[in-house]
Amino acid sequence: MSKLKFALHVLVPALGSVVVVNAKADFVGDSKLNLGLRNFYFNGDYREGANAPSKTEEWAQGFKLDYQSGFTEGTLGFGVDALGMLGVKLDTGKGRHPGSTMIPDDGDSAADEWSRFGLTAKLRLSKTEARIGTLLPNTPVLFYNDARLLPQTFQGGMITSKEIDNLTLTAGQLEQVTGRGSTDRTGFAVRGGREESNKFYFAGADYKIGSNLLVQYYQASMEDYYRQHFVGAVHTLDLGDQQSLKTDLRYFRTDSQGANASGEPGFQVSGFTSDGDGEIDNNTWSATFTYSVQGHSFLLGYQKVSDGSAFVQPNQGSLNGGVGGGGVNVYLYTNRLISNFTNAGETTRYAQYSYDFAAMGVPGLTASLMYLHGKDIKTFSGEEQREWERDFNLSYVFQSGPLKGLSATWWNASARGDVVRPEDQNRLIFNYTLPIF
Repeated sequence: MSKLKFALHVLVPALGSVVVVNAKADFVGDSKLNLGLRNFYFNGDYREGANAPSKTEEWAQGFKLDYQSGFTEGTLGFGVDALGMLGVKLDTGKGRHPGSTMIPDDGDSAADEWSRFGLTAKLRLSKTEARIGTLLPNTPVLFYNDARLLPQTFQGGMITSKEIDNLTLTAGQLEQVTGRGSTDRTGFAVRGGREESNKFYFAGADYKIGSNLLVQYYQASMEDYYRQHFVGAVHTLDLGDQQSLKTDLRYFRTDSQGANASGEPGFQVSGFTSDGDGEIDNNTWSATFTYSVQGHSFLLGYQKVSDGSAFVQPNQGSLNGGVGGGGVNVYLYTNRLISNFTNAGETTRYAQYSYDFAAMGVPGLTASLMYLHGKDIKTFSGEEQREWERDFNLSYVFQSGPLKGLSATWWNASARGDVVRPEDQNRLIFNYTLPIF
C-alpha cells in the first residue's frame, strides 16, 4: 500500500467518527477538506565543476490533503485539523541529486517518495484560539518555508487572540521542525550551529491604526542561542487615481544567550563575528518603499546588517549533516531564491519592478524583476566582500474554464559574488487546489 493510500485510510475513518459524534455541531458545518497538488521542476546550474555537484536537477509531484474542522458549539469550542503530505519523485538523473533541497536522500540517491502526517488540536474561547500539534507559523520572528515541493512544518503550541478591535496578540512555544525536503524532525539551531535547542518561544502584537497603518512588536527566544526583538511598521498612502505609496520599516535586535553566549562548542553561528568566537550580536534594519500606479509597481529598498555577527533566525541546515533541516526563511525583503544577504556588516540595496497585466485586460498574469547588490561583507581576513542576485518571476492563474484556479509560475535567478557560489537557477511550478468539501 502506498503512503498516500495509507494516509487516506487513517484520515478518512478518523474524520468519519468525528462527523458522527458532532453531527449537530458547527464542527461539521464549518469543516473543509482540500487536496493541494503541486508539480515542481528545479534546476540549479552552479556554472563550474570545482565543487561537486556542478548541477542539481529534479522533478517531483506533491500531494497535500488538508482537513480543517469547525468548532463544536458552546462557550468553549473544540476542533481538530489534519495534514497529510506525500512527495513523489518523477525524475532526477544520476549525479543531479547531491546537494538537493527538494527531495530527501535515500543513501546516495533521491528517495522515490516521502510523506508526513500531522494533527492539530484547537480550542476557541470568544476571539481567542489555541492550537497544539503541527503548526505553520507566520510571524516576523519565524515563518514557515514553502519554497519547494512540501512546506516546512513545526511541532508545538500557539495562541492567537483578537479580543480587542484592531489588535492581534500571538504567543507560542515550539519544540521541533521538519524541513521542506525531509520526513525527519529536529530541534532548532542557527546557521552553523551543530547542537539542537528544543525550546523556541515567541510572542508579539500586531496593531492596526486606522486603515492604512500597521505597527508590530515581536520577541523570540531560542534556548542556548539567542534572544530577538522586532519592531516594524507598514504604512500605505493613497495618492488617488489608482496610485499609492507603501512604506515598510523593519528593525531586529538579536543578542546571544545560554551556550552561544558562553562559547560552548557546537552552538556558534557561522561566518564573521567581531571577537571570532561565533557569538551572536546583531542589529539589522531595512526600509522599503513601493510606488504603485495602474498595474505598475516600483520598489526601492535599503538594508543594513551590523558588524557583530550575521543576522539569525531558525536554520537547522547544520544539524545531523542537514537531515531534517533543509529550508529556511528570514523576514526580510532580501530573502530571495539563492541568497538572503544577511552576512555580518552587509549593506544591501535592492530594486524591483512588477506589473499586473489585469490593467491591460489579462487578469491572472503577473511579472516581476528584482536586483539586489550587497557589499561591505566582513571577513576574518579584513577584506570586505560583495554579492549580487537577479530574480525574474512570471506567473499566471487560470481565471475560468476547466483549469480555473490552476497557477503556473516560472522563477529564474542568477547569483554571483565572493560569498555565494555562482549559480543560475530555474523553477517551474504548477499549483492546483481541489476542494473536496
